[in-house]
Amino acid sequence: MKHVHILGICGTFMGGIAAIAKQLGFRVSGCDANVYPPMSTQLEALGIELMQGYDTAHLADEPDMVIVGNAMARGNPMVEYVLDRNIPYTSGPQWLLENVLKDRWVLAVSGTHGKTTTSSMLTWILEYAHMKPGYLIGGVPQNFEVSARLGDAPFFVIEADEYDTAFFDKRSKFVHYRPRTLVINNMEFDHADIFNDISDIQRQFHHLIRMVPSNGLVLSPADETYINETLEQGCWTPTEQAFGCAPSEVEAAGWQAKKLCDDGSAFEVYFAGQLQGIVRWSLIGDFNIDNALMAIGAARHAGVPSHVAVEALAAYINTKRRLELRGTINKVKVYDDFAHHPTAIAKTLTAMRSYVRKGKVIAVLEPRSNTMKSGVHKDTLGASLTQADEVYIFQGEKVQWSVADIAEQCQQACFADTDIDALVAKVAASAQPDDHIVVMSNGGFGGFHNKLLAALAAKYPQLSETDRPNLQQEFTQKVEQA
Repeated sequence: MKHVHILGICGTFMGGIAAIAKQLGFRVSGCDANVYPPMSTQLEALGIELMQGYDTAHLADEPDMVIVGNAMARGNPMVEYVLDRNIPYTSGPQWLLENVLKDRWVLAVSGTHGKTTTSSMLTWILEYAHMKPGYLIGGVPQNFEVSARLGDAPFFVIEADEYDTAFFDKRSKFVHYRPRTLVINNMEFDHADIFNDISDIQRQFHHLIRMVPSNGLVLSPADETYINETLEQGCWTPTEQAFGCAPSEVEAAGWQAKKLCDDGSAFEVYFAGQLQGIVRWSLIGDFNIDNALMAIGAARHAGVPSHVAVEALAAYINTKRRLELRGTINKVKVYDDFAHHPTAIAKTLTAMRSYVRKGKVIAVLEPRSNTMKSGVHKDTLGASLTQADEVYIFQGEKVQWSVADIAEQCQQACFADTDIDALVAKVAASAQPDDHIVVMSNGGFGGFHNKLLAALAAKYPQLSETDRPNLQQEFTQKVEQA
């Protein structure tokens, strides 16, 4: 039995690699700076050996191959140990290509926003159609028990990230995936720590487009300038476009939706001007409708009839940390959302505004991504918060600009603080019954959600009842009433 050891095993992507390697019959071990649930318990349940930290003693039983996560850098003691002793090593994407993807029909979902959600939708559609796909998703898909599996069919869905591959391979991860079906959700400047400008990102996407075969398919939105410019550099594959939500008339070509509810919880799906079916689901927001159109189109290319995909989405449960309701205290609702780019923040708050009928929409933001911390988006961040009635921003130690400057961009009340507990106290003091608090971060935010729920419970000791209601059931009831 061949032995692989994974450096950085508790990241969602590398943890998925570990799970798939185990299913392929490898002996799998790994280490990370922080080994903790839920990934640690998921991996341990699979029989994977986990080790804390990057002690070179972890490699005493020399593996056949070391798989190096992209968070690893020169100077890491285990990286230096592997190089000095000439132990075979590779990246996670390269290992996945050589051991899994080279023999599969790969459906890759790329773009600045919506990759995790669209990948989860697409995987669920294929599963609903009894196609038993393999998949690797960079989140927690709630229609499945794990975030990655080998699968029994030719089809493999993967979230295709443009971030770099490893310290020794600075190409984007997705150039290793060789997709037959490619979704490009959108394209904006992000990851300022590795890209200088949007042209750098377009170059990597064009490398990906060059790999899609002539019997494949590229799906993209019709109105994304940077995507269209990239396709114009050369595309040798059939394309389909999505036109989003139709204000009135439906286009004669491509994919389109027509909302039946303002919040997007019910909509008609059209392809080439023909009605394919009606989706009634637990999600809200035009951006999720866009994600759904891409998933339906990609599934159709793999052989799933559109009406089956529409049926599947009615039973789709959104990925964790995507407008996930974390708790309710005396009618004050606290949501967790992964939004960390101005466009995603704006779309999340617009969706919440369309859903809320009374009470305030309160936005709480941790600028945590490398791009956000560097200040690249500071001039557009204020505009992205327009749909919130109140804004609270955390000034983390590594944020290289003053988040208090956002207050000058905001017409609504905006508060900044360097202390999480103080920020929690401010939000709790302001919150009233029927308010909806959206906490946005791509990290743990120092346990902000639980601290806020505890503070709200203390504020309403006689009236409150902490619960975690079924969000899908709540929205389904709303759609039925509409």
